[in-house]
Amino acid sequence: MTRKSYAKVNIFLKIAGKRGEYHELVSRFARVQNLYDVVSFEEGNFKKFTLEGNFGCDTKQNTIYKAYTKLCELSWKVEEFFCNHKVVVEKNIPEFAGLGGGSSNCATFILMVNEVCNLGFHKSEMANLGANIGADIPFFIYEYDSANVTGIGEIVERFDEELLNIETITPKIECHTGAIFKLFREQFYKEITDEMKMKLLEMKSCDIIRNISREDANDLYLPAVNEVFELKDYAKDGWFFSGSGSSFFRLKCIG
Repeated sequence: MTRKSYAKVNIFLKIAGKRGEYHELVSRFARVQNLYDVVSFEEGNFKKFTLEGNFGCDTKQNTIYKAYTKLCELSWKVEEFFCNHKVVVEKNIPEFAGLGGGSSNCATFILMVNEVCNLGFHKSEMANLGANIGADIPFFIYEYDSANVTGIGEIVERFDEELLNIETITPKIECHTGAIFKLFREQFYKEITDEMKMKLLEMKSCDIIRNISREDANDLYLPAVNEVFELKDYAKDGWFFSGSGSSFFRLKCIG
């Protein structure tokens, strides 16, 4: 079994409040159709769960492994299956880039296991499981091309619009999400108004990028460039900032 594991960008990302140590978000996630990893299950005999891929972390820190352990708790069939199969991930999505590669891999893995092991989970159940691993995972579980994402990432609502033509560029600069959120909280903190929240959630993505600046579209952009000054070299006209970076993107909109 082999599946594509797509990247995402944040058309906009605003902070709506705080929930303990988490930030509540208001965002539009869009799937990048031309940038994806490939997740495969390959047959063999294995004494333990085997995950292969060019990852920037140890296996036990990987979101796929975390999902595996949770799925094993829910069904004996999962552990049995991975005695006879390994997971291989062909990595194309840059890591530490604001493109959701790790979350996408995890969601794709959960969807694949649900199918191959006949677990019978609904997408809402898989999204709840994924939300306990990472905030972006529910978006990828639902497999929408565009969606409004709120709460701490657990509320995902499909947004109907034309398929977006997205181009990305990722500087060879690692942006550490925790450090950028910390700086935002200390020096840049603001909350979106209810009026602006409803306006953005109703606007099409192409209209948003035509009418809103890079700085206003993503609350994490200014903290990121203050934390990592070199990012400014990539902030060209027409390019927007995804997540906590370091990736920039632009949309090719007709009209």
